[in-house]
Amino acid sequence: MLEDRTTAASSATAWPAAYPQGYAVVDVETTGLARHDRIISAAVYRLDARGEVEDHWYTLVNPERDPGPVWIHGLTSEVLKGAPLFRDVAQEFAARLDGRVLVAHNAVFDWQMIAREYARAEGAAPVRQRLCTIALSKELALPLPNHKLESLAAHFGVVQQRAHHALDDARVLAEAFRPSLRAAAAGGLRLPLHECRPLTEWSDGPAPRIGRQGGYGGSRQTTWRPSRKRPACPYPNPGRYEEGKQLKQGMRVAFSGDTSTERDLLEDRATEAGLHVAGSLSRLTSLLVTNDPDSGTSKVVKARQYGTPVVDEAAFGQLLRDVEPADG
Repeated sequence: MLEDRTTAASSATAWPAAYPQGYAVVDVETTGLARHDRIISAAVYRLDARGEVEDHWYTLVNPERDPGPVWIHGLTSEVLKGAPLFRDVAQEFAARLDGRVLVAHNAVFDWQMIAREYARAEGAAPVRQRLCTIALSKELALPLPNHKLESLAAHFGVVQQRAHHALDDARVLAEAFRPSLRAAAAGGLRLPLHECRPLTEWSDGPAPRIGRQGGYGGSRQTTWRPSRKRPACPYPNPGRYEEGKQLKQGMRVAFSGDTSTERDLLEDRATEAGLHVAGSLSRLTSLLVTNDPDSGTSKVVKARQYGTPVVDEAAFGQLLRDVEPADG
């Protein structure tokens, strides 16, 4: 019923001219969440300008290493042994993405994984923009209990058949994205589009030995960085974070020390939430994120001097789930 209403509403009004002409709804399953992890399966649903499915594609990928949490994705070393390497499917994958906005649930993660695989293959994915369905659901103010894919699907009456299977996750997301897109169009909402910045790779010493089930191993440890600087935060700094309250768009956030989630990924999540990611700490910093508040790093020392609030990575992740919009 909701989809029918949003379809009727979007048909009754002019479709926003600034909206993209096509979308690639993507899901990737991976060996883990870190920078050295690999894609083991990928699926793409291509949609037209109004969210109608044009076709879909799916592939397994041999990660050339341990497959990671088999209990989640169900893909063992034996299953993946005969699968193509990423470089063997890179051209077909690129053809599915070319000229379209990449849509994913927690899109920054999928984009980072895809960008790294193309960098390893000495190429680049033909993606210029991405759209996160978590961000879109927030813009639409959908009454969801949380930001899990299953909650978004349930809201629109989409039935999940095989959770954590790339093809079914992509299908579910495509079916939930269509009514979301039409609701956004009906309301004249500006879509939360973000630029996709390619990554570069360089070697940084030998890789640690990886436990493996099928004889796979890595050759080098790699470090990644964005190919250019982040755009400036469009919101004014509302001041310091106060314990027990929400983060607010425009707040200046700095990071110090090691994080269990890759730093670039954390920073991208903060940027997409509307926060200002700062490379240094000053009196204007709203919050410092560190897992070692007793360390003697310059940022931690300055935070003590300035009275800057400090939270750990887990608390910051919770705060990112519900960032208050900027004033005006």
